[in-house]
Amino acid sequence: MIGRRAFVASSGATLATLLLGNAATPPIAIEPGGRLTQGGWLRGRVQPGTRALALDGRPVPFSADGQFLIAFDRDAAPTAQLLAIRADGSPFALPLAISPRAWNIEHINVARRPGGVTDEAYARIRQAELARISASRKIETGAQGWRQDFLRPAPGRFTGRFGSQRVYRGEPAAYHSGLDIAGGEGTPYVAPADGVVILAAAEPFSLEGRLLMLDHGMGLNSAFLHSSQLTVKEGDSVTRGQPLGRIGRTGRATGPHLHWSMKWKESRIDPILLLGDMVSTATR
Repeated sequence: MIGRRAFVASSGATLATLLLGNAATPPIAIEPGGRLTQGGWLRGRVQPGTRALALDGRPVPFSADGQFLIAFDRDAAPTAQLLAIRADGSPFALPLAISPRAWNIEHINVARRPGGVTDEAYARIRQAELARISASRKIETGAQGWRQDFLRPAPGRFTGRFGSQRVYRGEPAAYHSGLDIAGGEGTPYVAPADGVVILAAAEPFSLEGRLLMLDHGMGLNSAFLHSSQLTVKEGDSVTRGQPLGRIGRTGRATGPHLHWSMKWKESRIDPILLLGDMVSTATR
């Protein structure tokens, strides 16, 4: 029989350390500071000798010291399950209750306009750009930034919130996949955590402009859009707080700002939830 104990937290709650199973050899320990909610994340540790870890059947890597990170998509289901295989081969399942978020949904009583450029030349260019982004996200660098507390990459107001969405006469548009930070043209931005540059687009992409992507390790990566200038190159290792580039309006942007988006594996997550209690109230 699979051992289990339910774990429930409210949206935006700070998690206390949770030890499960025998106190001497807990199968899983959830560390404080995470957010068990849509667009949120958790850090934890598995006991020595653990053979494997999975979230809803998908493998979760963990470090030599047993630490791991998991995250939950913007549209994550209300429940998830962590499954650890102990050293003796026995399974341990941990059910997780994922709190919903009250997204900023704007209903507009007009028909949605067709988006994007439809000519074949643009389609080929965009396909190549998306392929490059996808390939970059598959690069594993061994970066350790996923273990750190994250910094704000730039000063300024949050002008675009993760998860916000417009619905045109019942037809939903794509939701906003990152956090927009207002800033003057040329304002420097920095690495929110240690990482390795996996993409640095010297020539602007059609949508993202000068795009910079960092791998933080364990499947976690950041993307910074619309830069006027990049000051690092692909393959560079960067440290938390190191300048990466300057805010701009390249690509599809109505004004200078930094669009910061984050993914863990295939899940899009809310960057603001990695910034700690200082800004956590902005998610409500």
